[in-house]
Amino acid sequence: MTDRPADGLSGFPEAQARELVRVALLEDLGPDGLDVTTLATIPADQERVAEIVARGPGVVAGVPVIGLVLEAVAATIGGVAPSVEVVADDGSRLVRGDVIARVSGQTRVILVAERTILNIMSRLSGVATHTRRWADALDGTSTMVLDTRKTTPGMRWLEKYAVRAGGGTNKRMGLYDVAMIKDNHKLAAGSVAAAYGLVHARFPDVAIQVEVTTPAEAQEAYDAGARFIMCDNMDVATLAETVALLRAADEPVEIEATGGLTLEVVADYAMTGVDFVSVGGLTHSSPIVDIALDLVG
Repeated sequence: MTDRPADGLSGFPEAQARELVRVALLEDLGPDGLDVTTLATIPADQERVAEIVARGPGVVAGVPVIGLVLEAVAATIGGVAPSVEVVADDGSRLVRGDVIARVSGQTRVILVAERTILNIMSRLSGVATHTRRWADALDGTSTMVLDTRKTTPGMRWLEKYAVRAGGGTNKRMGLYDVAMIKDNHKLAAGSVAAAYGLVHARFPDVAIQVEVTTPAEAQEAYDAGARFIMCDNMDVATLAETVALLRAADEPVEIEATGGLTLEVVADYAMTGVDFVSVGGLTHSSPIVDIALDLVG
């Protein structure tokens, strides 16, 4: 049902990152690939060292983007891609002043690449940092925190990677890899059972999750065949009742809680025995981590 985290962090979405970098540089440099300030003030043969530095605490994510941006900028302006020395890998906790990476090479390339690198890394590190708070709040329980589809358009693969960097778990990537039967689907199909049956008949190999709001609806979903059930906007007592009902069933069920969760109460929800809590805010409401690029030497 879900992409459970393996030991260590893997799966950086390079192809999607390259496309994002392409679009970001087009926004910044325009159709002619120009940084008028840098091209006017920095000699083509000048070389410097720069450090990418945390200006505040957090969890870093997006380090591979540094090299991708430098490579793309060098190709755009006719330079040579600077070398990158990684100091802090994705998933590392940062404090103010920590060096994330050192970049050595043509000053023009470094300065043209600066804002694109920082925009992407600051955003991804913000997602990783926010996710880490939820993962820490669930420490000691068997419940994992999931992301949702509430992502920045064009950045879903990278933001979901950042969730993993922060200790979270990816749910479905989109509308194609897991079916989720929600209220409107039930209403349009006529019932939970009808909706489940239609999805299963059309896409028999796709995992199906059913959203429920009451213990009775959870039982109805289970009876229809659902073994992945999302409990939406239940209070702790109702959720505990629903979990007990589903755990008493003959076949195992994966149970997710969502809606109205906060860091202050998530441990109480985890104690009901749910497998997952899903939090849209991991991606739609994460403040950035302040990251800077400074020339040194």
